[in-house]
Amino acid sequence: MYRLYYSPGACSLAIHALLNELEQGVELIDRKHAADFDRFESHGMVPVLVDDDQVIREGAAIILYLLEKHQHRMLPPSGPERARFIEWLMFANATLHPAYGRLFFLGSSLEDGTVKQHALNAASDTISALWAAVDRQLNRTPFVCGERICIVDMMLAVYASWGAYFPVDIHMSDKVKGMLEAVKAHPAFVKAIEDERQASM
Repeated sequence: MYRLYYSPGACSLAIHALLNELEQGVELIDRKHAADFDRFESHGMVPVLVDDDQVIREGAAIILYLLEKHQHRMLPPSGPERARFIEWLMFANATLHPAYGRLFFLGSSLEDGTVKQHALNAASDTISALWAAVDRQLNRTPFVCGERICIVDMMLAVYASWGAYFPVDIHMSDKVKGMLEAVKAHPAFVKAIEDERQASM
């Protein structure tokens, strides 16, 4: 059984949903209650996945590890389809995620007032432009990487929820919103949310 170190509502939720999709057992450990978390050298960040004596950090690395190990169809075996999947995985992990991270940084580091609101608005404009790129991709396929929900869609659904923490308008097309709603209703995603809710009780 895998062990997943997570934080409620964090990007680790997508890894949890992926483990459900792969029908793999997982022991959930809230990093706040893990006295030994620092030994993983993850700089305090989740997710961290433990597979026997193997420790994997960083969301994209964990995703590739799991999909290759379990030979899941989400990860094409080769060619342009594989490159496209990895491209969108990195877009989610290394472009959209840090864009939302800037909102969290600004929200915690600036005093409330006009300057802070202008900074938050500028950061949200950048995020809106990234969602526009997702919209253009959805002109081709119903989900980011094809006809079925994949881990990239799950990651995007987690990030999209973070906008609610800030007094900003992040623009998403109806097509993007529809895709996100489909992900939020996907059984593996629903189970991850419910399991984490139960774990926090």
